[in-house]
Amino acid sequence: MEIIIISIFAIGYLAITLEHNLKIDKLIPALAMMAFLWAIIALWHLPVFDVNATLKQLEPSHIDEVLLHHLGKTAEIIVFLLGAMTIVEIIDYFNGFFTIKTFIKTKSKIKLLWIFSALAFILSAIIDNLTATIVLITILQKIVHDRDSRLWFTGLIIIAANAGGAWSPIGDVTTTMLWIGNKVTTLNLVGYLLIPSIVCILVPIIIASWLPAFKGKISTHDDEDEVSAHPKGAIMLYLGLIAIVFVPVFKTVTHLPPYVGMMLSLAIVATFAEIFSNAKINISSIDEESDSHSSHSPVHSSLSKIELPSILFFLGILLSVAALESLGILFEFAESLNTLIPNTDIVVILFGFGSAVIDNVPLVAASMGMFSELIDDPLWHFIAFSAGTGGSMLIIGSAAGVVAMGMEKIDFFWYLKNISWLALLGFLSGSGTFILLRNFIA
Repeated sequence: MEIIIISIFAIGYLAITLEHNLKIDKLIPALAMMAFLWAIIALWHLPVFDVNATLKQLEPSHIDEVLLHHLGKTAEIIVFLLGAMTIVEIIDYFNGFFTIKTFIKTKSKIKLLWIFSALAFILSAIIDNLTATIVLITILQKIVHDRDSRLWFTGLIIIAANAGGAWSPIGDVTTTMLWIGNKVTTLNLVGYLLIPSIVCILVPIIIASWLPAFKGKISTHDDEDEVSAHPKGAIMLYLGLIAIVFVPVFKTVTHLPPYVGMMLSLAIVATFAEIFSNAKINISSIDEESDSHSSHSPVHSSLSKIELPSILFFLGILLSVAALESLGILFEFAESLNTLIPNTDIVVILFGFGSAVIDNVPLVAASMGMFSELIDDPLWHFIAFSAGTGGSMLIIGSAAGVVAMGMEKIDFFWYLKNISWLALLGFLSGSGTFILLRNFIA
């Protein structure tokens, strides 16, 4: 039966990886895989275990209790992401990100490279790497009109966004998973990964600065049809970013789960959004009378733009991995892997290369079930860095890369030829820096 379980997971995983080839949204195989795995466990009455990471042992438990436990952990991540996505959409409703464009005055390609890379690195740490990539490519399209030049900028934005998301607990879905899963804490995550992440982006940028693609100045022409700034756009941008950054502080002070702080931040941002839009606050219900003005409500508009397919994908893949964890399969695999490759640094680096090929969400979810190290063990920080930055090596290896691929119609082989080697050098440099710093701290 274990072979059947692993086969179903492997087939589902393959379908997720080949999403673009099969033309099937990855949420479909993720949800189907989750349902099949738990159905087999229930129908065949397979023994499930409640994992006690502290004691490093498995204790038999009832399937309902185990499933409810994993659903609760998954729900924490999903509710957190829903709050963060809504705040970002509210900022966008007021065209707040247009404020960033007003600060960019230079026409020098090298200066623009450094500016956009720095913005991607910082923004991704606050609003996550996927959103930061979308925002910056949208701005880039209004500044750099030559598509060939824009592709090079986009490639470096992907590397910078993934590097920036790795060192922040709210910067990447996988890092958020480790944070909410009590594998890392905010201060130690930043302490371990900030410098390696900076090295990870500095190396590619310095090398790229010498490439012909970033020589000279960009061509300009007037854009009369540009969207004008909203009078409250700048306020909502700063308010939204502060609200998101407030979440780790709230967790540290109250010791409550991060989604509680995110809901508080969302409530504050939504309140100001409704006030600024002169709309009646009516979040929980929409009656017939308010139907006509609901489209003018920033909260309703923002909630309608939330990417539910991504949310359902997280639900499916996290509960699928939870099924393997509950059966003890992941622990058996971890023991075999440690026997085959005793050096965990090599294992984690291989995770990084793996995240360039397959989705890093299930990869990190699996690693959380494979290893039983305590909170803030350097292993978890290295996994966060490796999974977050390793995806830059292929354009399909990260959410930031996939969305950039769609927005700019970037060819897979163009990226492989021109950007992948820069991402590889950044990843290896950052990994080496992490190992040196870890050994120094130890």
